[in-house]
Amino acid sequence: MSAGSPGEPVCDEACHGKTSAHPERPSRPMRLAYVVTQYPKVSHTFIRREILEIERRGHFVLRLAIRRVEETPVDPSDQAEQAKVLQCLAQPAGKLLLGAARTFITGPIAFVRALSLTIWMGWRSERGLPRHFAYLMEAAYLVQVLRSHSIEHLHAHFGTNATAVARLIRRLGGPTYSFTVHGTDLFDAPRSLDIRGKVADAMFVVAVCDFSAAQLRRWASFEDWSKIHIVRCTVGDQFFNEARPVDPDSNTLVCVGRLSPEKGQMLLIDALTELVHGGVDVHLVLVGDGELRSVLERRIAEAGLTDRVTLTGSLSEAEVRQQLLAARAVVLPSFAEGLPMVIMEAMALTRPVIGTYVAGIPELVRPDENGWLVPAGNTEQLAKAMRAALELPHERLSEMGRHGRDSILKRHNTRVETERLERLFREVVDRGQTGRQRRQRDGRS
Repeated sequence: MSAGSPGEPVCDEACHGKTSAHPERPSRPMRLAYVVTQYPKVSHTFIRREILEIERRGHFVLRLAIRRVEETPVDPSDQAEQAKVLQCLAQPAGKLLLGAARTFITGPIAFVRALSLTIWMGWRSERGLPRHFAYLMEAAYLVQVLRSHSIEHLHAHFGTNATAVARLIRRLGGPTYSFTVHGTDLFDAPRSLDIRGKVADAMFVVAVCDFSAAQLRRWASFEDWSKIHIVRCTVGDQFFNEARPVDPDSNTLVCVGRLSPEKGQMLLIDALTELVHGGVDVHLVLVGDGELRSVLERRIAEAGLTDRVTLTGSLSEAEVRQQLLAARAVVLPSFAEGLPMVIMEAMALTRPVIGTYVAGIPELVRPDENGWLVPAGNTEQLAKAMRAALELPHERLSEMGRHGRDSILKRHNTRVETERLERLFREVVDRGQTGRQRRQRDGRS
């Protein structure tokens, strides 16, 4: 078996650049915090991998969530993470108010400045002033938490609620902040969410793909473009290590994602109906849950496809891997995306992907090389691509799978990408330490 072939363990030297399995510990570990609106969610495996890799490198990471996760985690790794998270709105009301009061008493001028920013963001936002006053109270409480843990820098994932809170924390005298932009939610309402202001106040901003970086540049001030960096989402080693060739007898197509309008599953049922009526032997597996489940179940029954479609509900990461491995190809007919994790995971397992010409998807899926791309919303082209995947000779299908795996190995490796992020954190923390030392010197003189 050649190095890096499906089924062979992924070695650090071959697949992770020059980073060793036991990196040299930094001379001074950093004290970092992460804030996410909800964490850990089933769709946040990439955040978990990032945090754990930062800790593996010797740094302290405090996990913060604004509110509870609605669904109970099914993955054991997410369950372990949940026990480590401080959930702001799960704290007793008295504790939140006491923390906010302390922040006001110890820094009344900073509090007034943060209040001014809160009003500014609230008037511009579709979410309104009451929601932003809540953000201010959350930020005022979390400032005390961050100080008690001597946090040097705060990183937010997603540019919406969590980043608004991080911005207010900084205005209240808390640590510097940065944030990672993922999907399209931030770009659906860039003025309402004040992308320009969030980028301006941040030390740096991370985009997970070229598309997201371009959108950030579109809305940020030109003077802040240098703050924008690309750090790609990553795939866990388990996906590379468990890869195996496609079963030549498989007629299964798998779609993984929340059952919601923007994921396009309704059109996927229409495309499947067209194939079945055309005599194609195919089975579709929908992995995930969401608000469209009951509607999809009715649509499937009305089309007479009950024996052709399986809805699994939410699955653990290991169970998702097994579903992807059983697939002939993976299909994601999304209308709106950032850079879908499931595409990376499927490719790491050597499965070709059918995707749409949306956002960062074309940065992953390359027609005739590792999959197929179709116009979003075009049922006819979607059905055509699905038929092609089902009828493609096994040898060619396997070749496309290998091409996909190779591209993910090169561009979406946990250690390599987290090292990029670590360097950005280090630059900010060292700059802050130098500034504190200078102020201390000046004070003594």
